[in-house]
Amino acid sequence: MTMDFPTAVRTCLTQKYATFQGRASRSEYWWFVLAVIIGSVITQLIWWPIGLVFSLAVLCPGLAVGFRRLQDTGRPGWYIAIPFGLSLVNMLVTPTLTEEQAINAIDNLGALALSGVLSIISLVILILYIWWLTRPSQPETNAYGPPPVPAS
Repeated sequence: MTMDFPTAVRTCLTQKYATFQGRASRSEYWWFVLAVIIGSVITQLIWWPIGLVFSLAVLCPGLAVGFRRLQDTGRPGWYIAIPFGLSLVNMLVTPTLTEEQAINAIDNLGALALSGVLSIISLVILILYIWWLTRPSQPETNAYGPPPVPAS
């Protein structure tokens, strides 16, 4: 079953804001992702603190719908945390170079190499997740519940 744009956004923001049980259809997930991207661009253009507040407001429903979407494909929903955790690790190990350090980058070569490897791993995982999130729903009831039906 497909869900239209307004229904998907309403479902994710009101009915299932922090619901991690059950399943989410492809249309519910991707329409909500589109709404978040549009909202992020608009709020960032208005004023970056508004964009930050918007990002924090949609973090929970974004994780929840991703969690449910993975469950809809038969995968454990907690897998959605892997890219976020990897990004956090990469952010913590990536060196911040001053101008002088940039000239003598050999001093930070190990950290730069580790950051490069983590970035490549992140890219591979991103491609894998996009593939997973675009897979069709399992038509039958799976370990996470019956197939999703559009909210009315």
